[in-house]
Amino acid sequence: MALFLSTYVNKLDKKARVSVPSSFRAVVTGQNFTGIIAYPSFVSKCIEATDISRIEKLSESIDALDPFSEERDAFATSILANCVQLAFDGEGRVTLPEDLIKLAGIKDKVVFVGKGTTFEIWNPEDYEKYALKAKEMARQQRAKLVLNKGRGKE
Repeated sequence: MALFLSTYVNKLDKKARVSVPSSFRAVVTGQNFTGIIAYPSFVSKCIEATDISRIEKLSESIDALDPFSEERDAFATSILANCVQLAFDGEGRVTLPEDLIKLAGIKDKVVFVGKGTTFEIWNPEDYEKYALKAKEMARQQRAKLVLNKGRGKE
């Protein structure tokens, strides 16, 4: 399984286009949608993004809930209804929707932050502040991170 890894800074042009890092584009190559799926983060002031297969898995998890439950409706509304399919252009760029740009406080530059099966798109200044807090929390909680030795063996 390919993962979104590392951190990259790219410019946002006047038409709201940004070049998606080539290593991130490589993760989504060969899927039935050549692009990314973006949506507002539940956790931070940023845009989350992933490939179509992860959204399909989320949709299946939502479908597994009672079809008439409030939880199912809340997840479908909060996740699926806010997803935007962003296709790559010939230069590997996507056009970010104005509402997501505003939500993330993005101006002329964006930071792509790889987080494994997902990645985030941030305003660089906001990400720098968040990263400092996250690194300190990770340092303090480092004993809780234990490698799952059985994972990946099939």
